[in-house]
Amino acid sequence: MRSISIFGATGSIGESTFDLIRRAGGAEAYRTVALSGARNVARLAEMARELRAEVAVVAHEEELPALREALAGSGVEAAAGAAAIAEAADRPADWVMSAIVGAAGLVPGMRALRHGGMLALANKESLVTAGALLMSTARDHGATILPVDSEHSAVFQALTGEDAAAVERVIITASGGPFRQWPLERLAAATVAEAKAHPNWSMGSRISIDSASMFNKALELIETREFFGFAPEMIEVLVHPQSIVHALVGFRDGGVMAHMGPADMRHAIGFALHWPGRGHVPVERLDLAKLGSLSFEAPDPARFPALRLAREVMEMRGLSGAAFNAAKEIALDHFMGGGIGFLDMAGVVEDTMSRLSSECALGNPPAGLEDVLAMDHLARVRAGELAAKRQRGR
Repeated sequence: MRSISIFGATGSIGESTFDLIRRAGGAEAYRTVALSGARNVARLAEMARELRAEVAVVAHEEELPALREALAGSGVEAAAGAAAIAEAADRPADWVMSAIVGAAGLVPGMRALRHGGMLALANKESLVTAGALLMSTARDHGATILPVDSEHSAVFQALTGEDAAAVERVIITASGGPFRQWPLERLAAATVAEAKAHPNWSMGSRISIDSASMFNKALELIETREFFGFAPEMIEVLVHPQSIVHALVGFRDGGVMAHMGPADMRHAIGFALHWPGRGHVPVERLDLAKLGSLSFEAPDPARFPALRLAREVMEMRGLSGAAFNAAKEIALDHFMGGGIGFLDMAGVVEDTMSRLSSECALGNPPAGLEDVLAMDHLARVRAGELAAKRQRGR
């Protein structure tokens, strides 16, 4: 029986993964080693009971008594905190879903790779902050990383059986989010509720806002560079409001391979779950005649400065990705808390990168995970200071 773990089980990716596991036979078809969640203790316990997990871990230690109570009599071990999540990742599993949001997903993903299994990577921050380390860890332990972002899964599938040396360009698509057609002067006053209202995808609040600001796509640019190894100038972003074409790969003979599918993350998750084969995935089938037409446009650099900042990180590499992601997370926290405006997020990130570039060599490669975590901490401190300064100036 194949063993699995799901880190970030109660988030949108985790819920979709759980749905596919349940449809494929649940506890009768898979042995569940570990499940982790943030604060939704009741849902985490419900999942753990149904899949008969060995251990369920809640991210916040103060939630441990509630988790223990919810799991009483189930035989499922309860644990809490970052250290417990890392320890759960130390338990060998054949297939691990890494879906914890943010830099918090880096350590458990790295730990899971050491068992030489398969890591389904939905936590894009792992590649952004420590791409070279993550990929080398996988190679050293004979592990396989499968991308679960819809765009990177699409590129992966388009490259199957192809010679990477024949690739001229890779295009990842973006919906443009809820603000694609807003006047620029209106963006400054955009609210959190407006930023969360994604037109196509059903996602958590943080990733929805990242999509509205295009910081999500900025992370995916860096992720494409780190996972596939293509030069930055080969990687493009194209706004595609319908979210049907997820990525395109262009070859030196002029041909372009496009991957299409519904706006449903279960496709990319299901591909990773069944790889190297293709299993049945219960997603809507495309009706191109019903769709009628698909449209594309270049992203507006004034509206989405995050893309420019990401290209600077792609050129610099080293520890710049860790700094960029940490600053982005802090800026997002301050926007969601009402301290800064929507457009201030990019300003905080740019100011943080500028400040850190004068303080240390951001382009230096990390010697180990400790360097990445140290830069993550420093960037959060600097971004917090700069966000607070902007808040005082409002």
